[in-house]
Amino acid sequence: MTPHTAKGRSSLVVIFITVFIDLVGFGIVIPVLPLYAERFGASALTIGLLLGVYSAMQFLFAPLLGKLSDRIGRRPVLLVSIIGTSLGFLLMGCAHTLWLLFVARIIDGITGGNISTAQAYIADVTPPEQRSRGMGLIGAAFGLGFIFGPAIGGLLSHFSLSAPFLFAAGLAACNATALYFFLPESLTAEHRREAHRDTSITEVFREAKGSSLPVVLATYFFTTVAFSLLTATYALFTEKRFGLSPTHIGYIFAGQGVVGAIIQGGFMGWLVRIFKDKTLTLMGTVVLAAGLFLLPMSATLATLLIATAGIAIGHSLTAAPLNGLASKDVHASSQGRVLGLMQASASLARMVGPVLGGALLHYDALSLTASFGRTPYWVGGGIMMIAVLCAAAL
Repeated sequence: MTPHTAKGRSSLVVIFITVFIDLVGFGIVIPVLPLYAERFGASALTIGLLLGVYSAMQFLFAPLLGKLSDRIGRRPVLLVSIIGTSLGFLLMGCAHTLWLLFVARIIDGITGGNISTAQAYIADVTPPEQRSRGMGLIGAAFGLGFIFGPAIGGLLSHFSLSAPFLFAAGLAACNATALYFFLPESLTAEHRREAHRDTSITEVFREAKGSSLPVVLATYFFTTVAFSLLTATYALFTEKRFGLSPTHIGYIFAGQGVVGAIIQGGFMGWLVRIFKDKTLTLMGTVVLAAGLFLLPMSATLATLLIATAGIAIGHSLTAAPLNGLASKDVHASSQGRVLGLMQASASLARMVGPVLGGALLHYDALSLTASFGRTPYWVGGGIMMIAVLCAAAL
């Protein structure tokens, strides 16, 4: 093993831990924030806006953070954004009014767009043939973070509803400290100078090696719309159709996280070597579409779990190869910008998906003839068929 390879692998370990801790902090607030906001008199609509403003800020600022990381380097952007996340959580834990909660969520959303910078760091230290495997580490960190985060948040809420936010603030502060001491800069000075010359996002599309970048973005957007539609409605669907409790639903989501961590963190390198990025993307979109079509047809708990597992597998097979394809399509000096565009696409999709899913599920609840859950998941399956066509066109 060469010193450069050893350095790259150690940097990947630090990035994995950084993203994992970041996602644990994010997951901590999931079971608590709606209840916390109710203490300040927030209605259901207001709570929805409070949750949505985070993705809205990520949509706006992820490309800007990515572009900034191309200009000044990955390390300072990661460091400042994690410090901002810590301050956002601290403000949430100390908030005494609803508007302060919104300010805290806005701060957290602005600085939470750093995933694209972490992905750009991986692109800097991995050769193109190992790019999707490296991106799989981000997916594994996501999966593990969503397993441990909500569980920690639920436990800490027994002390007080503000305790999870204060713990997340401390966790992010520790994360920033570790990053400062252990993570070297990955972007060379030469590439930073090149990034200063290419100032427009349109330059990224112009310099793309082929015509696939818009198709990659479209595939990622439609896939994320369909998957976020599912996650926003799954609890209501399974509670009404199968009588599952929040605890059981939490176990299923944890299982999805485990599937994602195993596929993206354990098998992605092997899968990419055998099937290549495009084939994996096509397989993943087909499996995810099939799972969404089958989900409302589930008659037993076993068939529900099989369809849900198919959805988790399909999504896990799609995310890392798409980010790898986007990364390999542009020059090293544009990695932050193109991966920021990918994150912005996902953030926009996470705004569209839950609203669309909620409206369609409400339609099913009012309809006397429709099977509850059929409309949103079949529409989601139709959206995934668009993603399948996009994947086939890569």
